[in-house]
Amino acid sequence: MYYLLKLFPEITIKSRSVRRQMTRCLVGNIRNVLRPLGDALQVQGGWDALKVRIPDEASSEWLRQLEEMLCRIPGIHEVQCVEEVPFVSFADTTERLLPVWRDVITGRTFRITVKRRGQHDFTSEDLERHLGRALLDAAPGSKVRLKAPDVDVRVDVVEGRLRLVRQRWPGLGGYPLGLQGQALALISGGYDSPVAAWKMMRRGIKTHFLFFELGGAGHEAAVREVSSHLWETYGRSHRVKFFAVPFEGVVAELQRSIPDGLIGVVLKRMMVRAASRIASRARIPMLVTGDAIAQVSSQSLTNLVLIDEASDVPILRPLIAEDKQSIIDTAREIGTAPFAEGMPEVCGAVSQRPNTQARHEKVAAAEMNFDFSVLDAAVEQAVLTRSDHLLESPPSNDAPLEVVTDLQGVASASNVSVIDIRPPAEREAAPLSLEQVECLEIPFFELQSRAATLPSDRRYLLYCDQGVMSRMQAMHLHDRGLKHFGVYRTR
Repeated sequence: MYYLLKLFPEITIKSRSVRRQMTRCLVGNIRNVLRPLGDALQVQGGWDALKVRIPDEASSEWLRQLEEMLCRIPGIHEVQCVEEVPFVSFADTTERLLPVWRDVITGRTFRITVKRRGQHDFTSEDLERHLGRALLDAAPGSKVRLKAPDVDVRVDVVEGRLRLVRQRWPGLGGYPLGLQGQALALISGGYDSPVAAWKMMRRGIKTHFLFFELGGAGHEAAVREVSSHLWETYGRSHRVKFFAVPFEGVVAELQRSIPDGLIGVVLKRMMVRAASRIASRARIPMLVTGDAIAQVSSQSLTNLVLIDEASDVPILRPLIAEDKQSIIDTAREIGTAPFAEGMPEVCGAVSQRPNTQARHEKVAAAEMNFDFSVLDAAVEQAVLTRSDHLLESPPSNDAPLEVVTDLQGVASASNVSVIDIRPPAEREAAPLSLEQVECLEIPFFELQSRAATLPSDRRYLLYCDQGVMSRMQAMHLHDRGLKHFGVYRTR
């Protein structure tokens, strides 16, 4: 028994030289992916399909793991579990076929598909009729249906050899990874950006990851997890890079210098400026984002043009015409949806009244007030991690993060204060009224610089509307050794 790997159809229509190049690349990728399973596997190239030969003593669990790996390698159209023996006769073929398919087709519709190569004294239709009659007699309730059957039973006769396809699984399709160049995907951990990165990987592009940290180590850890999942599952044949850029200072400077309605589009411009610099240094020729037309205010056509102007390298948007539900469906199929569902949007990082049709001259004038040394510092502080080390983290002795939902329990303590970290516009729209404890107003974009000046003998509970930014800021302060900060949540 062995596994036959059918090539993605778009590979088979290439010129002979390109097809050979793609096949060689795919063979190398398969060997890299399967290396953790040991040296007993043999991967053989071919013109129409590739073969993976397995050891005789392979366990069922080992085979299941192998099958899952093969189905997730870009460039493979279909994975077939094949038994190959000498072709003897119709009767011998029937005897081998019945035990494999009898129970599978019972009560279902099926068809026999025979493909031959070489010279034989019978036609494919002759063998199909013989095998179909035998299966009908052996499987109660089964019926032959030539169009859209429940089960397609495949039999190949190649010269003097008989191939019985015992099982079939759809492959990932696409092109062999690494053959179409490299790209740097901006990834936030929501639904869109991981799907965009996956689409590029499936088309054979070696895809690196870039994350902009807006809310502490907790957010980065979650994004590392989804990036690791994408790499482990679909791109393990190539090691890639993960860049983490501390962007809290940039957001703070945006809040200080940019009018509220333009913050969203200017933030994206700053991100692609930073990303294009990092990509150029790493010799990566293009960026990838999860933008889809009109999904949020910064993704109007007008604003996307303004964002593109800030980048020195091309920006690819594989989701540009997708609707949100189709993106979510794809995220569920590729296994990134659970990460997105546990990762709410960071509050307070964008405009409260965003401009969907920003004008170039107004954006340019606003950016004249921006201190670009802050952006330069963020780029210089970017941290690079190799893809096979994404989930590694140093041991931590951090104290658990204090989360308070009822201030009655701490009201009697004279050393407790609540810090409202929302931007001024949010505070004015929905003031936080507290009678039990002292309430300070420090917007999140100033908190990291001011936290160390607050008395260390007091406990501070951070507050924001959704509870996301407050938790991330508190965790970031914990990472700096400031353990007297916690979170106040009203829901």
